[in-house]
Amino acid sequence: MTTPLRLGIAGLGTVGVGVVRIVQRHAALLAARTGRDIVITAVGARNRDRDRGVRLGGYDWEDDPVVLATRDDVDIFVELMGGDSGPALAATRAAIAAGKDVVTANKAMLAHHGQSLAEAAEAAGAVIRFEAAVAGGIPVVKALTEGLAGNEMTRVMGVMNGTCNYILTRMEQDGLGYNAVFAEAAELGYLEADPNLDVGGIDAGHKLALLASIAFGVQVDFDSVVLEGIERVTIGDIRQAADMGFRIKLLGVAQLTARGLEQRMTPCLVPTASPLGQLEGGTNMVVLEGDSVGQTVLRGAGAGEGPTASAVLSDIIDIARGTRLSTFGQPATTLVRATPAVAATPAPYYLRMTLQDKPGALAKIATVLGDAGVSIDRMRQYDHSDTSAPVLIVTHKTTGSDIATAIAAMADTGVLVNDPLALRIEPV
Repeated sequence: MTTPLRLGIAGLGTVGVGVVRIVQRHAALLAARTGRDIVITAVGARNRDRDRGVRLGGYDWEDDPVVLATRDDVDIFVELMGGDSGPALAATRAAIAAGKDVVTANKAMLAHHGQSLAEAAEAAGAVIRFEAAVAGGIPVVKALTEGLAGNEMTRVMGVMNGTCNYILTRMEQDGLGYNAVFAEAAELGYLEADPNLDVGGIDAGHKLALLASIAFGVQVDFDSVVLEGIERVTIGDIRQAADMGFRIKLLGVAQLTARGLEQRMTPCLVPTASPLGQLEGGTNMVVLEGDSVGQTVLRGAGAGEGPTASAVLSDIIDIARGTRLSTFGQPATTLVRATPAVAATPAPYYLRMTLQDKPGALAKIATVLGDAGVSIDRMRQYDHSDTSAPVLIVTHKTTGSDIATAIAAMADTGVLVNDPLALRIEPV
């Protein structure tokens, strides 16, 4: 008889409880699909006494996740604690050293330590799987490592933080300001304990760095991801974008060019009619582009107990079936260190600024843009007051570095009332 596959689960928050529920509810289904029983032998979390709404009495309890990770009766260490270091990292390293396979939903840990963990796992004959770390229930890691493995990937992009998409959608649909919707999201429990992980683009940036590694065969390099949050996006920006046929999304884009690897997680304008432009609420979407397959669009729940636990189980099922892949789709020792791209691929930009209402103000801005090599496609002045004049400019295709040069020079013109906002118009 085939021996059971034994799980040790560290972390019994939303996702951990979801995994326990699936294993308990679908034991027969999992066995039928893998050819062996999948059982939980031990669990652990910070609070032993908390009522989690699932039966845990039949499992051993370990307060120390390192002890849990190295138990003789654990085949797969399921790391669901979170955090880029601390107990999660220590326990994962211990599991690998003990020859255990690891399944994790920890995007932060992999974004910061993925290369060293992958090398250690492969040297020990273990595997690390992390479908649940990126876009919740969307099987994007599997799509890249398996379904699209025969493609040379050209671009990866997507909306990978449901909280930001919820905030931007609510602002647009109900005409609410950012601060009001942010407070609402906090009250509903949508934000991380550190909200900047969400609205500052850090959470989504972790995910983008992991996908870029798989897509382009490079070492994970989160430090080179250009990050900009949604805090400065106003309801006016959303309305102006809509008038031009666009919607604003916190969009991650990664592509390998002759200059190096571009990785950016920033607010962008996308065409309203595009799949990304039609995305509503807390849903995630990832767009994968390959030389043979063309464009593939994956859409689904990016968070929550069921979708994320489902992704964890997909990794466990693969291991139960004997599928053993390199962490990032190819041996970690073959992953190259990419050169971060200095300038982004050219695209139009949306510029919003408020100028002092005095003669020659707009001419000075136009001169600065021209000196930086930025050509104006269209311009609009609106909501004029006695002292200031809000101005909207859409450029022809230019680079992010030229836009940055122009904005830096604008500070010396003496006509700005506040800092300009520049949003890339991303071709989709």
